[in-house]
Amino acid sequence: MESALSLRAVTKRFGPITAVEDFSLEVVRGTIFALLGPNGAGKTTIIRILTTLLRPTSGTALVEGFDVQHEGKRVRRLIGVVPQENNLDRYLTARENLLLQARLHGMAPAESRRRIDELLELVGLVGRQHDFPDTFSGGMQRRLVVARALVHRPRVLFLDEPTTGLDPQSRRAVWEYIESLKDSMTIFLTTHYMDEADALCDRIVIMDHGRALVDGTAARLKERMAHAHVYELQFRANAERYEAMLGGFPFVRSLRRTGDTFRLCLAGEESLKPLMDAIGTDDIRKLCLLEPSLEDVFIELTGREVRE
Repeated sequence: MESALSLRAVTKRFGPITAVEDFSLEVVRGTIFALLGPNGAGKTTIIRILTTLLRPTSGTALVEGFDVQHEGKRVRRLIGVVPQENNLDRYLTARENLLLQARLHGMAPAESRRRIDELLELVGLVGRQHDFPDTFSGGMQRRLVVARALVHRPRVLFLDEPTTGLDPQSRRAVWEYIESLKDSMTIFLTTHYMDEADALCDRIVIMDHGRALVDGTAARLKERMAHAHVYELQFRANAERYEAMLGGFPFVRSLRRTGDTFRLCLAGEESLKPLMDAIGTDDIRKLCLLEPSLEDVFIELTGREVRE
């Protein structure tokens, strides 16, 4: 199958800092691909290289067969980009922002009107199309940025944290539409919402410190943790005290709390006995074994520490 995106031994350095190191990747046309990693892993650097905003220090990057360094103009005609920030033109209305994008890509007036009407309906901004973005909420601005990237029907769509700030209804509407585009374009996304990547993506790469760590489908990546033991543990009381205890055990690989319920990944089956010996059973309401999630895989590979 033909590749829509190809990176071959790409390295990008910013002075003494290496953001991406010897990174290679092939993304097949017509797929939804996710690049996951903690803050500072190199995800946005790779997107900026593929969208011609950065030149790699070494290596080559191709979009639909065109070299991003030497054929940047042709690449830009083929791509749509949703950046992390809401970079709308504040002096244009919502409709005018979309119309400007259509004109930049040489779309005919009749075609652009139909396309803009369709997209405004999609993102729920028909009633606000003549208002300026500064009067919108953050979520509304985000929806408009997504719509703008789709105006010219790109062959490759780059989504850098596309649903950040969206309410659940808007997230669902955007992703249902994006999923419907799968047969007509290639979609490359980064996201911190593991449920999105798990449910929607054909293939996932998790990276850290500028290098790829694992590559495969969500199901295959979760299989790598079949040896791990993920438990849901619920307490009747004293959740704060138990949270401090659980976080201090070396055999607890990851820990997430929701109210009085904890999701924790243990290093192995042998860890269960010392865990129970340490916390006792007086305050335990429920303890059950769970199937590992994509988030568990992510934490196992990249660690629990918060990144800046």
